[in-house]
Amino acid sequence: MPLTTESLFRALADPTRLRCLLLMRGESELCVCELTHALGEIQPKISRHLAQLREAGIVADRRQGLWVYYRLHPELPAWALEVLRITAEGVANQAPFATDHTALREMPNRPGAVCCA
Repeated sequence: MPLTTESLFRALADPTRLRCLLLMRGESELCVCELTHALGEIQPKISRHLAQLREAGIVADRRQGLWVYYRLHPELPAWALEVLRITAEGVANQAPFATDHTALREMPNRPGAVCCA
């Protein structure tokens, strides 16, 4: 089912989903452990929101060993990418979005070959 404006804005209305999407927009992909660290939330909460984003067709995932990595869906329409770009620019220096990016950059043992040991 193609992404609708209603489903995108419903997803963006939740602060946790919005924060996840804006972090993914700035990275090629992120695993759940990176998102939990950056947002300061527990894994079940982040996983639940990621599942909703995946079901809406906003993010895609891939499994690598034990880890699941998430990224913006490669087939997101241009209008949806533009909404995310404008939103990211508008909140770039505001909390919690700026602190999410800082926390992610400063994450110790950030995933590489082995995620979140």
